[in-house]
Amino acid sequence: MIPPARDPGATRGCPVGHGTGAAGLHGPEAAEDPHAFHERLRERYGAVAPVLVEGDVPAWLVLGYRENRRVLENPLQFGRDSRIWREWREGRVPDTSPLMQMVGRHPDRVSQDGEAHRRVRAAVTDSLLAVAGRGIRRHVAHFAGRQIDAFADTGRADLVADFADQLPMLVLTRVFGLAECEGRALAESSARVVGGGADALAHNERIVGVLAELVARKRVEPGADFTTGLIAHHARLEEQETVQLLRSVLVTAHTTTSNLLARVLESVLTDPDQYSGLVGAELDIASVVEEVMWNSPPLAVLPGRFATRDLELGECLVREGDLLLLGLAAGNRDPLVRPDTGISVGGNHAHLAFSAGPHECPGQNIGHGIVETAVHVLQHRLPGLRLAVPAGELTSTASMWESRLDALPVEFDVPAGAAHPSWDRYTGTPPT
Repeated sequence: MIPPARDPGATRGCPVGHGTGAAGLHGPEAAEDPHAFHERLRERYGAVAPVLVEGDVPAWLVLGYRENRRVLENPLQFGRDSRIWREWREGRVPDTSPLMQMVGRHPDRVSQDGEAHRRVRAAVTDSLLAVAGRGIRRHVAHFAGRQIDAFADTGRADLVADFADQLPMLVLTRVFGLAECEGRALAESSARVVGGGADALAHNERIVGVLAELVARKRVEPGADFTTGLIAHHARLEEQETVQLLRSVLVTAHTTTSNLLARVLESVLTDPDQYSGLVGAELDIASVVEEVMWNSPPLAVLPGRFATRDLELGECLVREGDLLLLGLAAGNRDPLVRPDTGISVGGNHAHLAFSAGPHECPGQNIGHGIVETAVHVLQHRLPGLRLAVPAGELTSTASMWESRLDALPVEFDVPAGAAHPSWDRYTGTPPT
């Protein structure tokens, strides 16, 4: 149940609601219907709400669109470096907490601000740009075709488990220079890190171990891949920086892109007009992706920022060292900037799905490319693609950070004796 209104006389240094029944962002109420939960918080508290995260740690959840942008775009007031986080600094959050995998400081400098962050961001941006120019869509088409081959003759599939949950990581293995056989295990580990829980730390260590071996190999055997690009970059990254940067990009890119792909597929398959528009080339898949970015961003809540001083945000007094979580999904539905969520926002790129400010996602174009190409390949490989269950039976599971579609059962036509076209040579938009 949403707790009573905040107490303006709360103890200095604690987000309001700590110990007074603040809403649990990790509890069943939030998981059952995150959108409704966020709206109840907004109705009760306004643009910023007190919440408890895993371990009953107090934090602020930013719900307003303008407030989210203020936090994201002002690192001097809201820093990324968790060393100023009071709950950690005073020993109430141990380094072994699953929270630290998402909000803690890592040696990659991504979790810092200023020149340290700009240096490593330049290395990531430049190296991603280089690999994106080497035909990322060809990799997507190749692996999408391989995924589809496994079920194309059956007439049925689950486009979450059989497709969206695996495809982005398979593409990333090629981009990173990893062996393809690593893809499925890394996809599972990435999901566990983002999902939190007792085994998050072990899965994070597994990812780091795989990437440390990769970096050591690429120093001896460089290639045309993202890892080699980081190693050779003029930023002169240290070994640990390189490994942690790869870890950050891998986990974030896979989990967000797989979730986005599943939601885009859900959108087109539950809307016959939308799907027929894609098949008939009357609708651009890019506009569908943007619509989903507004309505179901792949990360509903973004960790985390820390107040660098006492200040006011959304009529709340935020204290130095307080943890703030960015409600990207809630911000996209802020009635002050989007009073009617039923009206299409296609073509409007001002959503919060990729964050904003100095830490805005540097690989968003690659994510778009993966999703758009995957949808094109599916619609051309699987004639008569349709939902196998009523749309109302589709369910989702939410964690503190995201809401993921559980399954997307589909059926499609399997023409007798028909050969499946190969997409290995695909270099652009498939023919319509």
